[in-house]
Amino acid sequence: MAATTETMTINMGPQHPSTHGVLRLVLELDGEHVVKTTPHIGYLHRGVEKLSEYRTYHQVIPLTDRLDYLAPMANNLGYVLAVEKLLGITDVIPERAKVIRVMLAELTRIKSHLVWLACHALDIGAMTVFIYCFREREHIMDLYEKISGARMTSNYFRVGGLSADLPDGFEKEVREFVEKMPEHLETYEGLLTGNKIWQKRICGVGVISGEAALDIGITGSSLRGSGVDWDLRRDHPYSGYEQYDFKVPVSEGCDTWARYKVRLDEMRESCKIVLQSLDKLKPGPILADVPKVCLPPKKDVVETIEGLIHHFKIVTEGFKPEAGEIYQSIEAPKGELGFYLVSDGSGRPYRMKIRPPSFMNLQALPQMVQGRMIADVVAVIGTLDIVLGDIDR
Repeated sequence: MAATTETMTINMGPQHPSTHGVLRLVLELDGEHVVKTTPHIGYLHRGVEKLSEYRTYHQVIPLTDRLDYLAPMANNLGYVLAVEKLLGITDVIPERAKVIRVMLAELTRIKSHLVWLACHALDIGAMTVFIYCFREREHIMDLYEKISGARMTSNYFRVGGLSADLPDGFEKEVREFVEKMPEHLETYEGLLTGNKIWQKRICGVGVISGEAALDIGITGSSLRGSGVDWDLRRDHPYSGYEQYDFKVPVSEGCDTWARYKVRLDEMRESCKIVLQSLDKLKPGPILADVPKVCLPPKKDVVETIEGLIHHFKIVTEGFKPEAGEIYQSIEAPKGELGFYLVSDGSGRPYRMKIRPPSFMNLQALPQMVQGRMIADVVAVIGTLDIVLGDIDR
């Protein structure tokens, strides 16, 4: 009699510590091996995109803090750049404001990667690294508090510049932190990189080729860990990134180990960018010299058959913006964060659509864990570095 195989279907999450939020995975298992994985999202019920259509452009900024809440200033930057592009004031943003934006965006990248490493390591059983990473993260959150009054939801950037200038002594504190940060990174690597348990848990796990990653739409460190050399800061620069000297870490490993090494190197490069921004920082205005009331151009947004055909062409033929609509993307810590805005000529967006990196990267999970053990699912969720606030927008 031929042997038969029976599979079992179980839920992992949505209330599970290693799913990094309210993510539910329906796992079909053959013993402990994953046959199929189906992610289920939508448990947060955020509605940020629709809420934004009933607020002025400035009132939307606090909502962006809550997207990837581990990288609020990156969200703020992407959104204000989009609005500035829509208004046509990109070229009049003061140099001091642009330099401060870059500095804070890179500190945010370090802060986000610290949480990734802390939680990724803890998921696999390394508790010491978790404590160390959060120690350094606290320094950055203290800096957040000094400039904005908030430790997480910063709400510091503004359309046209910044809400306030840097407080006295801020630049010195930032310099001291980023000069010490490479030593801390060496400590993390000393605890993990040579650790046999760490190596066995992540080497060869969650493999995805560069071609498959591009097909799915993965961006950021997860894409660069699959050998694809792509970074919007260098390839489509914004906020003056073309003036900074930095490398884009890339690895051909295509596995969880490769993504681990890429993110560590990215933190080192971010420290270099922050130091360069401090050297570039000169006295000057922090807000653009534009009229107090500045409305964007109007787009014909009547929902007609012709309008639907137009939007269908955007999807099928590539985006070709018209007056009153724009798309702006940045290299957020987790990948490409994009904002698509449509204007009806009023002081609030007629439509806003967000392209969140976590949502796109999560699509790779089923392919990356197929045929692996249940324990490898935990490692792959960690290596994708997702935040459900970024997914359920």
